[in-house]
Amino acid sequence: MAHDVNIHPLVSPWGRFGLYSFFVDAPEPAVVDTGITSSPAEGMVPALEALGRSVEEVRWILLTHGHIDHLGGAYALWELTGQRAKVVIHEADAHLLRSRRAHVDRYMEVRHRYLRDPDGEAAQTRAADEVISGEMEPSVLLKGGETLSLGGDVTVSVHSVPGHTAGSVAYVVDGQDSVFVGDAVQVHGAANGFPGYEDPAAYRSSLLYLRDEVRPRHLYLGHPYRGADGVPYGVELDREQARKALRESLDLEARIDAAARRHLVGGPQETDSVYSPLARVAEELGYEGDPTLEPSPFFTTLHGYAREYAASGRRT
Repeated sequence: MAHDVNIHPLVSPWGRFGLYSFFVDAPEPAVVDTGITSSPAEGMVPALEALGRSVEEVRWILLTHGHIDHLGGAYALWELTGQRAKVVIHEADAHLLRSRRAHVDRYMEVRHRYLRDPDGEAAQTRAADEVISGEMEPSVLLKGGETLSLGGDVTVSVHSVPGHTAGSVAYVVDGQDSVFVGDAVQVHGAANGFPGYEDPAAYRSSLLYLRDEVRPRHLYLGHPYRGADGVPYGVELDREQARKALRESLDLEARIDAAARRHLVGGPQETDSVYSPLARVAEELGYEGDPTLEPSPFFTTLHGYAREYAASGRRT
C-alpha cells in the first residue's frame, strides 16, 4: 500500500451511549457501523460535510455485528447513498438486518427470563421499530476470511471474531493493520460497567486471536469501553493501548469464568437479589451496577456461563 488510508470517527449520541461509526477514506469510501435510525442524517452527514466529503460518496457499509446500535442506521444510510452502497454483514447476524422482530426474539430468549419485565416484549418491539431504520437484505454475506476491495490498492480483510454475537467480525485495513472490532473487545464494559458477550468460550478465543494473530497497530472500538480503573478508553487505540485493552479483557473474562465455575455448577439459584439467580457471581466479582438497565450485559453474559457450567462444570 502506497500510504495509509485516513480514518475518521463519526459519533452520534443515544441516551447513555455514544454511538461510533468510522469513515474509511478509500477510493470507494466505507462506513463501518451505522448507529441507529437518526445517526446517518444527524451525525454522519454533517460530520462528512465538515471533512469536505458527501454521504453520497459512500460505497461500502461494513457492519461489525447485528446489534441495533450498530446496524440500526444501515437502511437509512443506504438510502442516503442513493442505494449504491453495498451493505455487508456476517451470515450469522444477517437475520438481525432482515428482521426487526429478530431483535425482540433474542430479548425474549435470554434477558426476559431474568428481567421478568411484563412490558419487556412491548418495549423491545417499540425500540426496534424506532431505532432500526428499515429491514433489508444484505448485499454481501460474510463467513470470515474474505478480502474486500475498496478501490485502488485498498483492501480490507474480514476476520470472524464471535463471542459478543455469533456474527461479530473484525475488518482489517490491509497494510496498515487498522482493525475495526465493533463490540468484540469489551474490556470492563461500557455504560453498565460489565462486559457483554453471548458465548464466553468464543469470546475468549476471539480475544486471543486478535492479540496473537491480528495484532492491531490501530484498534477502533464501537464504544469508549472502561478499564479496570473505571476510566474509559478512547475509541481509537494505538498498538500499546490495544494490547492493554485485550489483556484487560482476557483477565476479566478469566475472573468471571472462575466465579461462574464456582457458583453456577448445578444451576443458578433464586434469591431476593436484583441479580437473582446469579447473585453469588455478582457478589464475588464485586459488581454493583444496575443489571436491569438495558441492554443488560450482566444477564446476557452470565447466561452464557450458566449454559456452559450448569450441567458438567466444564466448558463444552
